[in-house]
Amino acid sequence: MGNVINLNRFRKRAEREASAKQADANRTKFGRTKAERASQEKQADQATAHLDQHRIDREEQP
Repeated sequence: MGNVINLNRFRKRAEREASAKQADANRTKFGRTKAERASQEKQADQATAHLDQHRIDREEQP
C-alpha cells in the first residue's frame, strides 16, 4: 500500500505561495521607499510654508 497523503497540507501551501506572490507584486506596484515618502512629505511641507508666506491677513484693515 502507498503512503497516506494529507491534501490539506498541499492546498494550504499552494494558497500561501499564491498569497506571497500577490503580496510581492503589490509591494512593487504600490510601495514606496522610505526616502520617497520623506521626500514627498518635505515637498508638501515646503508648499504649505510657501502658501502661508503669501497669505494676506484681512483682519488688520479697518
